[in-house]
Amino acid sequence: MSVDRFNVPAILIAVVVICAALNVASGVFAPLALALLIIALLWPVQHTLQAFMPRSLALLFSLVSLIIVFALFSYITLWAFGRTARWIINDVSRFQSVYDQLTVWLEGHGIAVAAIWTEHFNTSSAISLIQTISGRLNTTMSFWVVVLVYVFLGLPEVGNIARKMRSMDNPELGRVLLQGSMVTGAKIRRYMLVRTFMSAITGLLFFTMASAVGLPLSKEWGVLAFVLNYIPFLGPLIATLLPTLIAIVEFQYWQSAALFFVALNLIQFAVGSYIEPRVSGNALSISPFLVLFAIFFWAYMWGMFGAFIGVPITIAVLTFCDQHDRTRWLACLLGGTDQKPEKRGA
Repeated sequence: MSVDRFNVPAILIAVVVICAALNVASGVFAPLALALLIIALLWPVQHTLQAFMPRSLALLFSLVSLIIVFALFSYITLWAFGRTARWIINDVSRFQSVYDQLTVWLEGHGIAVAAIWTEHFNTSSAISLIQTISGRLNTTMSFWVVVLVYVFLGLPEVGNIARKMRSMDNPELGRVLLQGSMVTGAKIRRYMLVRTFMSAITGLLFFTMASAVGLPLSKEWGVLAFVLNYIPFLGPLIATLLPTLIAIVEFQYWQSAALFFVALNLIQFAVGSYIEPRVSGNALSISPFLVLFAIFFWAYMWGMFGAFIGVPITIAVLTFCDQHDRTRWLACLLGGTDQKPEKRGA
């Protein structure tokens, strides 16, 4: 069926309704989406262990492994952010001095910084920000509890669901669902593996650069670069801005800080635009415009977790579109410049 024969208004209305439902019921769908991502990552481990031990014991081992990985990731993230925050608080007088100098320079060029700061940043906004952060921390804990429950209940059902797909009354629908799920799982595992490897390289290079120029908290900058690199575009931007702000205070010369900022961005560009595409290959090729849109869209829909899983969700959608003749054009259109349709499996 050609594209022009689709009922475009009906499709647009359906998309809007689905997006509205996902946004309103984010407390249900966001943890479910993240749980499905984790299940896709854990299933090969669970499947392999089931060949050597009872399914319940394999499930317990998989969940314990997940909790250990999550605990280590959370620990290094909180350690890096905590150390950075304490360093900034201890040197707040130096930041104030730099801010005063910048204010004088800007006001000398006709930019009233003090008025803008007073208008947009005040005590009530600071208190509101603290309350928001505190509320988000509580929400995060409950969010992860729901995710773990989904994973605990969903991981043992993967094999049963696959068998049900094979025996569906509509063989074509069963094939699309089964093949799409298998290919999506493989792509997401490859995406996370590549993203982890690239994040580790980026963190190591950030640590090396910060150590070479004598910037404090070099290990912390490496860890933060590793963690934030899991969110394309936005994460690397934050990872370069934070140490640059410290460099402005530490070096006292904006030229040195600017060179440091350029060096960090060159690292990000080399890893993200040169090394990563060659490691991931065409299988994960997605339009950069679509990647950026997916991050902002899912961040708007589901907040921080949406930004994190926005790209995997996009990979899943395009992969399922590629499994059927009527929607394969969409996967080809929104894939990378050299994206080719996946061959249909048996």
